[in-house]
Amino acid sequence: FFYEWLEEHYVKELKKAITAEIGSDARLEYQILVDNHRKIGRNAATADQSPVPGAFESERIKNPFVIPGIKKLNIDPQLNVEYTFDTFIEGECNKLARSAGKAIAAKPGGTAFNPLFIYGDVGLGKTHLAQAIGSSVISQFKDKQVLYVTSERFTNQVIQAIKNNGVNDFMNFYHMIDVLIVDDIQFLANRPKTQEIFFNIFNQLHQGGKQLILTSDRPPKDLKDVNDRLISRFKWGLSADLTTPDYDTRLAIFDRKMVFEGVELPNDVIEYVCYHIRNNVRELEGVLVSLVAQSTLNKREIDISLAKEVIAQFISQVSKEITVVNIKLLVADYFNLPVEKLHSKTRKRAIVLARQLSMYLAKNFTNSSLKAIGSEFGNRDHSTVIYSVKAVQDMMDTDLVFKDTVADLEKQVQLNLVS
Repeated sequence: FFYEWLEEHYVKELKKAITAEIGSDARLEYQILVDNHRKIGRNAATADQSPVPGAFESERIKNPFVIPGIKKLNIDPQLNVEYTFDTFIEGECNKLARSAGKAIAAKPGGTAFNPLFIYGDVGLGKTHLAQAIGSSVISQFKDKQVLYVTSERFTNQVIQAIKNNGVNDFMNFYHMIDVLIVDDIQFLANRPKTQEIFFNIFNQLHQGGKQLILTSDRPPKDLKDVNDRLISRFKWGLSADLTTPDYDTRLAIFDRKMVFEGVELPNDVIEYVCYHIRNNVRELEGVLVSLVAQSTLNKREIDISLAKEVIAQFISQVSKEITVVNIKLLVADYFNLPVEKLHSKTRKRAIVLARQLSMYLAKNFTNSSLKAIGSEFGNRDHSTVIYSVKAVQDMMDTDLVFKDTVADLEKQVQLNLVS
């Protein structure tokens, strides 16, 4: 191991230095000395199956190079076994990030997505997706060392390493990781020493073809009080955002959670919950747990009445019903158009786009059927609504300015949802 490490990191520099001092005829030889008689504990025979001593029992990371006779470290990846690709529901809100994650899991360090920078608001699945990639790598590559760490824990480890004069050992440990997942990287802000050490680790891993996966609540360009060198490196690979899940995705997430919990709820309750809990996947899951608890402990039937009580604990105001008419008025006002233009048969680009956006929002924010939505726009049929929704989704994939426009409209709809 030492031989390979020296060959990889220092052989060129050593040869250059020796040639400069001795001449071109100089020959480089080195020998690795191992103390086979040093006591390493009663479990020495199974050292290759043990986690790194002290790595996670405390915040201190010990240097694995000082463990005599060790052949293969088995580092606890610190992953949640429930966070897998199978339990991560794909939707338009996360398709890019999930697809990139699958590609990385199949070829860690071998794609253009290095680092993968996943960002989005709280509760949208960043940690789940990042850990799902790690779990998938482990299942496919038994020899890969995967490690998940929060930026807070990483910072505490840095502090401990500095205190114990063990910074080099600390960095050497991290240099051995094949897939490093750092959660909530934004919390490295205002920590210059931690940033400096992470910069070194990032460079070593990246140059060595290792995979880095980072999560944050904002894109790299919006990180504050983080060194520009780090921000530049965060942009090297792919930045993929997780956005608020649409109604259909929320239904799928809620259904998956019901299967996991082994419960069934009436359809009207499911639809009511998914209609009102819009911004946070964790809240969706929390509502289900609360419904089951209330029903079990208080011997109550799970119905709309109970659902309203539970949801009131999660959001300050229960959303009022939004209609297709409300959405038409909002979109018409946003584009400064008479609402009647949305019903017309004109092919003017601006009006067609406003109508398609209205249909897209109506599908995501109302319980109206496709046929009912179409009838609100000059008696158009359901196929027109399907086409319009698809057209908006496709344009969002290729036009970032348009994507921002849609996001702005969605926020305005949500603001109008509370009474």
